[in-house]
Amino acid sequence: VQLQASGGGLVQAGGSLRLFCEASGRTFSRVTMGWFRQAPGKDREFVAAVWRTGSITYYSDSVKGRFTISRDNAENTLSLQMNSLKPEDTAVYYCVGDSRGSIILSSIRREGSYDTWGQGTLVTVSS
Repeated sequence: VQLQASGGGLVQAGGSLRLFCEASGRTFSRVTMGWFRQAPGKDREFVAAVWRTGSITYYSDSVKGRFTISRDNAENTLSLQMNSLKPEDTAVYYCVGDSRGSIILSSIRREGSYDTWGQGTLVTVSS
């Protein structure tokens, strides 16, 4: 699986953005997918993840209730709808996948659980 993220940009606080991730490869429906982000000067952190079937989603506490992750296995796409954006959401957002199919639910928030990373898309939220 190869990943291509898009949709980042500049938005005012309180606004919305939708990130997209296009995946190549015929095994997308077997891949647990997610989003991580890295703010300037900070470590990369988990944002959200969706199980292979799309039936289970996980969010970090900082985005829960504001962000929604979804996938379309027919179109090989992953989305992250971001609402009520805050300046602290400013970061490079990375689309990630577990192409090995080995991830377990207890490790779904761990960076090392994902072996495939997109190139990142920058989200800037102005105050």
